Amino acid sequence: MKRTRATLDSDCRRLEGRGYPGYKDLRGAYDFEGFTLFIDHVQGDPFAAPSKIRVRVPMEVAGFPPELIKGRVRRLALGDFVARAIRSAIGRAPAPDGGSRSRGSGKSGSIRIDAGAQEVLERTAVQISPRDDWIEARIEVGLPAAGRRILGRQASELLCDALPRTALAGLRFGSLDADLVTAFVHCIENQEVIRRGLAERGLIAFVGNGARLPRQSGADDRPLAGEGVVPFESPAAFEVRIEVPNPIGSRVSGTGPDVWVGMGIPAGVNLIVGGGYHGKSTLLKALERCVYPHIPGDGRETVVSDRGLVKIAAEDGRRIERVDIHCFIDALPGDRNTKAFCSDDASGSTSQAAGIVEAIEAGCTGVLLDEDTCATNFMVRDARMQALVHKRYEPITPYVDHVRDLHRTLGISTVLVMGGSGDYFEAADRVIMLRDYAVLDATPEAKQIAVEKPGERRREARGSIDPPPPRVPVAQSFDASRGRSKDRKRVKIDVRTTNAIRYGECDLDLRGVAQLVDISQTRAVGLSMHWASQHLMKDGATLAGILDELDALFDQSGLGALDPFAAAEHHPGNLARPRRHEIAAAINRLRSLRME
Repeated sequence: MKRTRATLDSDCRRLEGRGYPGYKDLRGAYDFEGFTLFIDHVQGDPFAAPSKIRVRVPMEVAGFPPELIKGRVRRLALGDFVARAIRSAIGRAPAPDGGSRSRGSGKSGSIRIDAGAQEVLERTAVQISPRDDWIEARIEVGLPAAGRRILGRQASELLCDALPRTALAGLRFGSLDADLVTAFVHCIENQEVIRRGLAERGLIAFVGNGARLPRQSGADDRPLAGEGVVPFESPAAFEVRIEVPNPIGSRVSGTGPDVWVGMGIPAGVNLIVGGGYHGKSTLLKALERCVYPHIPGDGRETVVSDRGLVKIAAEDGRRIERVDIHCFIDALPGDRNTKAFCSDDASGSTSQAAGIVEAIEAGCTGVLLDEDTCATNFMVRDARMQALVHKRYEPITPYVDHVRDLHRTLGISTVLVMGGSGDYFEAADRVIMLRDYAVLDATPEAKQIAVEKPGERRREARGSIDPPPPRVPVAQSFDASRGRSKDRKRVKIDVRTTNAIRYGECDLDLRGVAQLVDISQTRAVGLSMHWASQHLMKDGATLAGILDELDALFDQSGLGALDPFAAAEHHPGNLARPRRHEIAAAINRLRSLRME
């Protein structure tokens, strides 16, 4: 028998006063006028994780123009916009009966959709069918209860009226501002077109003129407002012009609506210098975050970084498993093997060396470094220290002695914020000066200083940089199970913050993984690790090969393939796609990890 809105209303009211598990009777599909509501998974308790519900609208009813869903990037951008629109509608929804928004105990009455902040990421929250014949929102709902007794009337109001109203506010094109939707999609597409063309231009990043880089605070990634914010302006020597397909959101100056003008950062060694508080780290932070597209109005929507740039920092105390760091650190006391270095409590220098090698293994195109978060002895050893501590007693070969080799031999670029040492002047291809937040070309002056005041330090590199040897993860070292007894153990991966995962019994600290920007990415990272251990870690599969396979899985089947409980009655609506680099970083920090 076909179930309709009237059926759902009747079934909800019939459950009034019953025990909370009675809500499971509601599972299934209900035909409303112009859309279908799916109750996929019902929570077992009002204090547990919310129930999972989908609202699906046929595309002929949704009315989105075909040009807005043409191609992967536009579909991604539209889905992101729709999720944000639904979240806004949830925030505007009137409270039930004119009173509190809560409809009972625990999470009763809550409605939530997974929508982003400043970055636009591939998500599972809004899906468009492969044939473009429907669009659906995946929503989490707290079904109403008093204690653990069902509130049937409130459930009917929630499921039959409030939830559809808020979902349809984003799922129907006629309910949205057409100009805003189009501008949003065009802005994201422009960024991705620039990103795809960076390499052929010999660039690793682009910063558009007029960009507003400062943020409100270290804990608030929204743009800083006010007259004191200095818009970015490229020095003439660094200026490039890049055509984009869409005029909306372009930053131009008398050159037509289809050109973005700004600073191109080339492949190679790039130094960012200047006094304290003049904007060096702010620029680097923008490059770090703009490996992802940003929303219109963020201030960084014309900043585009190569997706393979990885931020590296020193991480005292992290785990390292069989990483070849010998080009940076060798001849340790006690003859410790640095070609397969292991540590349960790494120092700043060894952790930074491992971080760079791991990033190379994962396929990075460049590293981002800020002296404030680097190990000083790893970055440079000046002439006086060289005179006092002879090289035969110093196992560290500083980064300055390998930075050029990294690019020349392996094609790995560097962007380095350095305010305290001029020993990098000789190695730099370009020196970018920040002065009162204005950007200057300091390359000629830095090179002249290097000639007139040659450094007295000696290069300490003992050989060239080689590609790191492939490592093979051992599947048995990835145990995501948890429970009181062996036969009751089950997969348990908990994510409560962006930088921490409880993977089975193991706590995984990701505070040093700077380019995880969303908790839904972190959730996908944890599931990726488990999925890879179950399906990919066999027959000597290398870590790099596993990352390739995960990327192929995401491209072909979407993020939903990761969910170990995925089935008709369960939808993964709270995942966002991480880069391969963040997945690799999490694997490398797992304290139970073993490599062959």
